[in-house]
Parts: sequence; C-alpha cells; structure tokens
Amino acid sequence: MLLVSLLLHSQISNAQSDIDKSSSAIKIEMLFPEGKHKALILSFDDGNTQDRKLVKLFNNYGLKGTFHLNSNKFDTKGYLSKSEIKSLFKGHEVSVHSANHPALTALSTIDIIYEVVEDRKELEQLTGSIVRGMAYPFGNFNDKVINAITGLGIEYARTVNDTYNFSIPTNYLKWDPSIHQFGRAFFIPNNPENDKKEITAFNKLVDNFVQSDTLALFDLWGHSWENDGDGNRWEAMEEFCKRMSAQKDICSITQIDLVDYINAYKNLKISVDKKHIKNLSSTDVYIKKEDKVIKIPAGVEISI
Repeated sequence: MLLVSLLLHSQISNAQSDIDKSSSAIKIEMLFPEGKHKALILSFDDGNTQDRKLVKLFNNYGLKGTFHLNSNKFDTKGYLSKSEIKSLFKGHEVSVHSANHPALTALSTIDIIYEVVEDRKELEQLTGSIVRGMAYPFGNFNDKVINAITGLGIEYARTVNDTYNFSIPTNYLKWDPSIHQFGRAFFIPNNPENDKKEITAFNKLVDNFVQSDTLALFDLWGHSWENDGDGNRWEAMEEFCKRMSAQKDICSITQIDLVDYINAYKNLKISVDKKHIKNLSSTDVYIKKEDKVIKIPAGVEISI
C-alpha cells in the first residue's frame, strides 16, 4: 500500500509527469484555471492612497490584484483609511506586509511574530475574510524570520528577488517574483539612462510572456505610489493592464488563489494507467493530457 501511495503521489508532485506504458509516455501537465497556460499575478505593497487608482485600473480591465498592507499605517498621511479596506479590495486579495513595515531581520523572534500576527488580525477584522499570505517588508528575510512565521497561518511570503523568468515557485515562503514594475526604473533618482535600461528589460520580458507557448507565470510586484512623478507612468501602467487583459490565454489570479490551485493539482488522485482522476479539493482543476485539455471538477472523479 505504501509503494502504491508513493507511486501515485509521484505522478502529480511536479507540474508535469510521465509514466511509461507500451514503450510510450502518457504525459499529464498542469494548466492554470480555465485551462489557460499562462497566469498573471499583480502584487503591490504598503497600502498607500494611490492604491485607489490602481484598484480602479485593475477593475476596469478585469484584472485581480494582491495587496500587501501595513495596518498600523492606516488613517495616517498618504495611507488608506480602515473604513475603506473591505470595499476597496473587494474581488482582490488582502495580504500581510507587517503592522509597521520594519526590517524583520533586525527584530527579535517575538517582535517578528507580533508584526505578522498583529497585521493579520487587523486585516482579517477589516475585511471579514481569512488572510493567509504575506510580502516581506523591504524584501528582508532569513531563516530566523521564516522559522518565526511558520505556524502563524502564513502560507506564502513574497520576496523582492526578481527572477526575470516565468517559473512557478517551489518554496512558497521564498516566493520570488518575475520582475518589479518597469524593471527597477525610478528606484535610482535622477538617472534617465538607468530608467531607460530597466524599462527596456521590462518590456522585453512582457513580450516574452505574451509570446510564450509553455506553462508560464508572470508575477509583477511594485508600489502604486511609483506611478506618480515625472513621465507617463500611470499611462504606461494602464497600457500594460490593457495588453494583459486582451490576451485570452492569460489567467489573472491572486497569489493565494494560485497557491490553492497548485495544491489542488498536487493532491489529485490518479490511477496507475492514468485513466481515472479524482479531485478531492473544492477547486476545479485543469490538466492537459496528450494535447487534450481536461477539466476535473471539484470533488469529482472522472474517466479520461
């Protein structure tokens, strides 16, 4: 029984699995929701008042955002008010960013726990929903921080370590995004040459994502306030949203919804001959078997 259990688990432990049968391989590949092979995550930090404009932009183009918020900064200058959090982020994800935005690596374990739990508790009270994700303030984390947040109900934590690729994270508590909005443009003040270089790199990565014909996750992160200032940054952000919305093979998804989806895929129960698949989760899962897109409804066993 143990051997069979391990065999079945191995069939779905990765995004793509093979099994030999009559000298040929039967391949099952994970697809994103709605059977799409590309997914887009829009991940923004801090909870500044400019989030209002960004959320409106996302809503206009049918995109979902994940917003990592500092609850102790609400109702202060430049930040959102507590009273608007639930309505503003309806249809999007609200996530932990610590209560006060300190560098967590400089804190004691008890203070790390306070920052995360206090923020999570306040955000849950404001939204009326369970908050399960996080982004590290300043992107600062180490093993002490990860050990401290383990067991606090945090199921993923995003870094600021850009990968410049479209890989699916394997360690949710070290979730590296694809790229910062517009690359790292505008991070270095008064440096037009750097801005031009970073924006060129960003646009190239966007082009590569749009043209990709393989399983690809584009995880964009940034801050809504970065769209203020010189230049046409808000116009550029809207153009990006418009372009993403027009791509029919892209699924716009929040980070926690993607975590749930991947976990649902990994927990599929598959017969040895891969003719029967059971979905134990509450999430519909899509797979591709030998170029055929198949939907496995939540809580259903199907024959394929």
